Amino acid sequence: MEGENNMEKGLLLAKKEDSANTTPLLIFSTFIIVSASFTFGAAIGYTADTMSSIMSDLDLSLAQFSLFGSLSTFGGMIGAIFSAKAASAFGHKMDIIWLDMGRFLVGIGVGLISYVVPVYIAEITPKHVRGAFTFSNQLLQNCGVAVVYYFGNFLSWRTLAIIGSIPCWIQVIGLFFIPESPRWLAKKGRDKECEEVLQKLRGRKYDIVPEACEIKISVEASKKNSNINIRSLFEKRYAHQLTIGIGLMLLQQLCGTAGISSYGSTLFKLAGFPARIGMMVLSLIVVPKSLMGLILVDRWGRRPLLMTSALGLCLSCITLAVAFGVKDVPGIGKITPIFCFIGILSFTMMFAIGMGALPWIIMSEIFPMDIKVLAGSLVTIANWFTGWIANYAFNFMLVWSPSGTFIISAIICGATIVFTWCLVPETRRLTLEEIQLSFVNV
Repeated sequence: MEGENNMEKGLLLAKKEDSANTTPLLIFSTFIIVSASFTFGAAIGYTADTMSSIMSDLDLSLAQFSLFGSLSTFGGMIGAIFSAKAASAFGHKMDIIWLDMGRFLVGIGVGLISYVVPVYIAEITPKHVRGAFTFSNQLLQNCGVAVVYYFGNFLSWRTLAIIGSIPCWIQVIGLFFIPESPRWLAKKGRDKECEEVLQKLRGRKYDIVPEACEIKISVEASKKNSNINIRSLFEKRYAHQLTIGIGLMLLQQLCGTAGISSYGSTLFKLAGFPARIGMMVLSLIVVPKSLMGLILVDRWGRRPLLMTSALGLCLSCITLAVAFGVKDVPGIGKITPIFCFIGILSFTMMFAIGMGALPWIIMSEIFPMDIKVLAGSLVTIANWFTGWIANYAFNFMLVWSPSGTFIISAIICGATIVFTWCLVPETRRLTLEEIQLSFVNV
């Protein structure tokens, strides 16, 4: 209780804080840290328009390609195991093996950055722009998706893989020129460096004393819970945050995105819609819609945007279920191609403005310092494990019933609205310390 009272005093002191400047260093640091997210997006969308060419070139069966498509998410789960801890500490047969190994290693890499990137951005940005800056991670992912969607119509799958790797080199070089997180420095007892970095991030004329005081008090309070282990996560005091974190990650992966983002071309062909036209249109709208989400996240707030996104996804899945449900019905089946196109287009748009980024943004905000490493790892593992299962199973579910597959997805999207309404708090324009204190006072 003493630590909580100290944190409250620090927050009262910090109330006089004005909106911090958006400095060039803050923008540069965010750009560098999210640059590899382009590769993340390219990996997500890579199989969407390359399925037939890869299967043809390497003579893969459906099961082999499904395994290949799911390996990035499986690798992501492996990378997620170490992501938070690392952040806290600092012939045909051979062709197939190399193909699978490359996909798996990409998955490990994006699994590592999937936790580190949103948490780093959340810890260096002021509260009034934190949502937008963290959303830029999703924007770069969608840029990667757009590139492979568009150029997948013209370039070989080998060339696409090379293009997707280029931003990683930008990040490797840029990491030498960006500062460490002020909160991480404070946690390590490097208070002077914490203040110096905070001053650089906020601008020379900005008074960092209230924010620095708030961070230090929060860190001191978290040190009183130094004996945290995996069992501690399941204590009653952390139940709300953990339920939100894991719940949003499961709902994100099970809402249908694993199939639509990874196998969009297959769905177009199954519905009788020209796959090349469909993929090119998707490549043109996914980035502008992400920009819309970036603009709205700090204006509308997390809860309204998340529920709006989930509602749009639910209606999109219903449209797809209807499209495939009437495909073989005489006289009505002719609507299947256009309904499929509308369903996939609207799904991609609504996912880009909310459900794609917001679970990661909220995850980066709600966990206190004492459990951030363990909770972040657990939540990220849940996301990637669920994504792996959903990605691998999607092709087989389509064989079972395309309509049934999207009915299940629609139900899950509807459940997301209820989950958000009942459990997810609004974090807009609150500091990380204020957010975490709000859970203590519930």
